[in-house]
Amino acid sequence: MTNLNLSSGFTSGVSTKGNKISILAFEVANTIVKGANLMQSLSKENIRHLKEVVLPSEGVKNLISRDMDELLRIAAADKREELKIFSGEVVRFGNRCRDPQWHNLDRYFEKLCSELTPQKQLKEEAEIVMQQLMTFVQYTAELYHELHALDRFDQDYRRKLQEEDNSNATQRGDSLAILRAELKSQKKHVRNLKKKSLWSKILEEVMEKLVDIVHFLYLEIHEAFGSSDTDKQANDSQSNHKKLGSAGLALHYANIITQIDTLVSRSSSVPPNTRDALYQGLPPNVKSALRSRLQSFQVKEELTVPQIKAEMEKILQWLVPIAANTTKAHHGFGWVGEWANTGSEINRKPAGQTDLLRIETLHHADKDKTEAYILELVIWLHHLVSQVRVGNGGIRSPVKSPIRSPTQKTGQLFTQKTCSSPMLTVEDQQMLRDVSKRKLTPGISKSQEFDTTKTRLSKQNRLSKSSSHSPISESKNDIFSTRRLPSVPVIDFDNHRMKALDVIDRVDNIGSS
Repeated sequence: MTNLNLSSGFTSGVSTKGNKISILAFEVANTIVKGANLMQSLSKENIRHLKEVVLPSEGVKNLISRDMDELLRIAAADKREELKIFSGEVVRFGNRCRDPQWHNLDRYFEKLCSELTPQKQLKEEAEIVMQQLMTFVQYTAELYHELHALDRFDQDYRRKLQEEDNSNATQRGDSLAILRAELKSQKKHVRNLKKKSLWSKILEEVMEKLVDIVHFLYLEIHEAFGSSDTDKQANDSQSNHKKLGSAGLALHYANIITQIDTLVSRSSSVPPNTRDALYQGLPPNVKSALRSRLQSFQVKEELTVPQIKAEMEKILQWLVPIAANTTKAHHGFGWVGEWANTGSEINRKPAGQTDLLRIETLHHADKDKTEAYILELVIWLHHLVSQVRVGNGGIRSPVKSPIRSPTQKTGQLFTQKTCSSPMLTVEDQQMLRDVSKRKLTPGISKSQEFDTTKTRLSKQNRLSKSSSHSPISESKNDIFSTRRLPSVPVIDFDNHRMKALDVIDRVDNIGSS
């Protein structure tokens, strides 16, 4: 590529022979992979995919914005931020060079913003140079792994030298000879890889290529987004709403959505403590709104379990992929060398395929909009769990014991005490009053006692929350079915809501039994 004259203005332009990159090779490789990913994401195929597939997708429109111009500004701002990170690392490497020509490159990069004239030759040369750099990166990745292998060989050899065993000297000598030969072979392999990788390259020579890549990327972003590529417009469009990414909540909300999806797919065999864990992790705004929404939640007709799942799937089908993308995006470049496992595969990706875009995750999602969808899903989940229990004849999931222990007082997800969201419907209160007027009949389980009140309740009443904790069949020798239990006391619903819940859930006598 054509050398950039950086001497005008702030350097002397004196050429100085530089040092080899050496151990810095892994950091340089990490930076090169970031630049390659950014360059690939700005290709015509990927920009077309962004505008025709990603931005018009249901998830982006529902959680971020339906204004295409605003979405383009957000996407352009993301690319500028990626370029800022990449160029910042290039500046850091430049300051480590012996040649002062590469010092303080940040001043040079600032000037590029005002010189956005497309150069066709620069584009062609940048692609060729990046391919060359990525070849060095692949050898550097191999060197990274082989250095670890060399370290293991060396440790094994040293340990064998210090090992004291009962074998004779001849056998010990043969074993050491084998390890010594393997160690020698590995050292030779590592030396060859160092010659082919970035390790033996001169930092100034690589810097020349990296600076031209930065120059190219400035032009490419402007060409890809045009008038949308302005900082002020992007900042204005994002300042009106609270985003999950800026609040640090994107990964947490993604985990909640994933939990809900898991509970829906396994609704017939999920233990109550799993639902309780979901409830405890809900955002405060969702928790506070949940009680009133549950009380007012009504459906026109009683839905079956498949119908409820179908209603939830309307949201989950576009929300779950975004949550999955969020989780995946948080496993990016976490440490120097991670590129050795994933980044060096960039040249093997199919045409048009690139890394995840931030706009495909929950990073830019509006906090209030996301919480509204989570709230709706949680309400449907509550209804789903209730219908599954009804379909099972009131029997809980077999993953829980039919006989409750004191540690199992948590009960249902949205009626437990620990979740601070107790609810008593009119039917629950009526049922409790009816039970309080009678004494339990010896030899009849608690759930069977409730069966006598079913005729007085509507079909949509969820009935006994304790029926699932009674055995399906009871033998005459079962001590739980023959002991006499005291009658249920009359409870003031206004002052003793927690106690009333215990009676409904049939845990009021556990402590004393």
